[in-house]
Amino acid sequence: MKSSQHETTEWSDSVTLTVSDNEPRPVLTVSPSWLSPGASVTLNCEVKHRSAGWSFYWYKAVPDLSEKSSSYELLPDGSGTAQDSYIIHGQTHTAGYVCRAGRGDPEYHTDHSQPKFVWSAGQFVSLLSPDRVQHFTSDSVSLTCEGNFTEWRVRKFSEDGRLSDCRRMTGSTCNIKASKSDTGVYWCESGSGEFSSAVNITVQNDGNVSILVSPVHPVTEGASVSLSCSLKTQKILSNVFFYHNDKLIQNDTRVELKISAVSKSDEGFYKCQYSGRESAQSWMSVKADSSSPPVWLMVGLVCGVSLIIILLLLLYRCRQSKCKSLFFSCCVREFIYYIHFNYSHIYMYSDLMTQNISGTIHT
Repeated sequence: MKSSQHETTEWSDSVTLTVSDNEPRPVLTVSPSWLSPGASVTLNCEVKHRSAGWSFYWYKAVPDLSEKSSSYELLPDGSGTAQDSYIIHGQTHTAGYVCRAGRGDPEYHTDHSQPKFVWSAGQFVSLLSPDRVQHFTSDSVSLTCEGNFTEWRVRKFSEDGRLSDCRRMTGSTCNIKASKSDTGVYWCESGSGEFSSAVNITVQNDGNVSILVSPVHPVTEGASVSLSCSLKTQKILSNVFFYHNDKLIQNDTRVELKISAVSKSDEGFYKCQYSGRESAQSWMSVKADSSSPPVWLMVGLVCGVSLIIILLLLLYRCRQSKCKSLFFSCCVREFIYYIHFNYSHIYMYSDLMTQNISGTIHT
């Protein structure tokens, strides 16, 4: 204080300092959780009681069957990013991810987050399962891993976010006597760290509520598919409404939903409604038809053949031409005249093209 008399200020606001023995664990979210192959996946890492100065680290979970756990592999450019989100472009298969955060100098790191998964319904390691993904309690369900691997485990991600292994494995097959607790997403992991396709198994413990009967495996584009509704006591129901991504598909009621030629736009979540009660929803995946060439290849082939034919005709007219000067201009003019006399419907364009081409060459 400038004055000679001693004075004191008011007290500052108090600050509470909390010290914990436990390292904070960030929470990871992924979007979307069900993947259309080739789409982008966004990872978000959130630290509780967020404050400034955190750097984020992004990892892929790699199965380790010998340790009955997973190891973490740093993603490209995933070390110490300033942003709390990370985008993966062109994701094509089921995968698990974790994150952690750090700050300070030397840097202090949090625990790794719980793993989160993005699921794809189709890839080269198969998860074979029954003819539907929705079941009633006491149904026997067998999920079999198929591929060129000798060691497997079947994993489940339950509705409450818990990750667990199949309790009853016989070789490469997981056997389930369905109960409500068995609802979840299932997939295979191989001894070499590969993920299989994923299946979302739903178990209904109320026999009066319908279940959706839909394809377990991806449907090929152009193929036909039928979806139906079933009760525990009645396998085929009529007067049923069907929904695609929570949108009513039709205003009339019917026995089945039939799609004569499946396209990529038909991919998504489906559910049925019977007597005012809705089934759970299940994902139907659509894959490209690998037996037919892609559209761009067909278009390119047609355009290439057409161009070759045009060039051959132009060369032929040039060889027949009597013009000795301005050879290229003369050839083009001869070719246009040839088209004009043989295809009268483009007569109006020929003179204009000739003038433009000749004018350009003279200039």
